[in-house]
Amino acid sequence: MHTYTLEYLFNDEPRMHRFELKQPELSVHEAAMHLLQLHFGDAENSLIMPDGEASPAEILEQAKRDGLTQINVVDSNA
Repeated sequence: MHTYTLEYLFNDEPRMHRFELKQPELSVHEAAMHLLQLHFGDAENSLIMPDGEASPAEILEQAKRDGLTQINVVDSNA
């Protein structure tokens, strides 16, 4: 398991969240998807989540529209 610390802005407020994942690397768009699920996964409106075919750029654009910006991934195991 890898522990990743995500530092980001949510609606212009600094936030930090840690995820433990099996994957050895976490790209910014994958981190954005995890943050979208964290913040909006229980939302009744599933249109907030990008579809499974979304490109990395589309995922980052969706995250930006939903207030998730300046996402920085830190691998705590490195």
